[in-house]
Amino acid sequence: MNDVNRWSRAGLAAALVVGLLPSVVACADDWPQWRGPGRDSVWHEQGIVRSFPAAGLKIAWRRRVGPGYSSPVVAGGRVYLTDSELARPKAKERIRCFDGTSGKPLWTCAYDVSYPDWAFTQGPGCGPTATPIAEAGKVYALGAMGDLCCCDARTGELVWRKRLGEDYRVKEFACRASPLIEGGLLIVYVGGEPAACLIAFEKDTGTEAWRALDEPMTNSSPIVVTAGGKRQLLVWTQSSLTSLDPATGKAYWRERLASDNNSSVATPVVEGNRLLLAGLMMRLDADRPGVSLVWPADYRHMVPTLSNTSTPMLRGDEVYSAKSSGELVCLDARTGRQLWQSDKVTDLKNGAGIHLTPNGDRVFLYTERGELIVARLTAKGYDELGRTRLLEPTYPFGGRNVAWAPSSYADRCVFARSDRELVCASLAAKP
Repeated sequence: MNDVNRWSRAGLAAALVVGLLPSVVACADDWPQWRGPGRDSVWHEQGIVRSFPAAGLKIAWRRRVGPGYSSPVVAGGRVYLTDSELARPKAKERIRCFDGTSGKPLWTCAYDVSYPDWAFTQGPGCGPTATPIAEAGKVYALGAMGDLCCCDARTGELVWRKRLGEDYRVKEFACRASPLIEGGLLIVYVGGEPAACLIAFEKDTGTEAWRALDEPMTNSSPIVVTAGGKRQLLVWTQSSLTSLDPATGKAYWRERLASDNNSSVATPVVEGNRLLLAGLMMRLDADRPGVSLVWPADYRHMVPTLSNTSTPMLRGDEVYSAKSSGELVCLDARTGRQLWQSDKVTDLKNGAGIHLTPNGDRVFLYTERGELIVARLTAKGYDELGRTRLLEPTYPFGGRNVAWAPSSYADRCVFARSDRELVCASLAAKP
């Protein structure tokens, strides 16, 4: 892509890598939003395989889909996905629903969008980036151009729609962060104007409740946590890490962090009073909303440390993360010191992605190669237990094809998508 497009393919990669307490109450078997029910990528289901058959996993079903970077979400036995349909002279964005067991298409809610000409000629990939969210019988989806839709989860009927690109002067393909729900509010980051980067809508009506921040766009999806005696909405942009009251949008605190839209990617991760932001560890104050730096020595050294395509995993006193060049590293969470590094997970190439999902004492790793790995990760090293291919990557980047959308886990299955297909495979252990 060139300057006319206003963003690079690397920017598309960054878009993917879009809490202490769950901001959505959901059945344990569901994966109803970005990074699962707790927005922390932890999978709690039991009865899951400990390794993979030599022949690989059996694919339960495959369904044709269009371009997009959003992950599938699963709620009530149904799978919801956003994609695009590119047919000159118009493009459509779609919210689609599939039966979780059979993959049978159940409904599609589609609307016209005005994609620029280059979106039809630059190959696959132009489509929604933000992962939808399913809650209380409705599905909410944010399109690439700022179309915010609420649909009936059972029928696909459109309940309400907002054209944020028009109403808030949102730039094209700037809506990359995944929305969240807090109480009666649907909170989205769109980089709008004036001072409307972050907007909260009444989830039942689409009426604006508040707007906040005058900051650049971000690829990082926000989270809500309880810390310092308050619910805090944590938002990472190219300019800062900010904590706001999710009910009002008023700021509690703000730390200036200079980065770019290829770096502000990872979702903030919170465990106890630790706050991990890409390659930067902070400590949340216990008695009031506030934060302090733990490592590195200053904010200038955070970006090169970890990945700009995936979110790290914080577990106890260890941090596990991909590096953008393909290595998997383990750091001491107390000091930031590297404990080990492995080059066995994926290709050692720019744009590598490793999405980490713990399940009990094991971790599922999904890579940009469309491979699913099950492994044990400890402070002593990387112990691979099995590896299988779920799908063929389709997006061209750096002389190869990649699959950047993180996988999802529900009903003892894994769900993954490319620009061409949505795949479901069982991870249930045999009786």
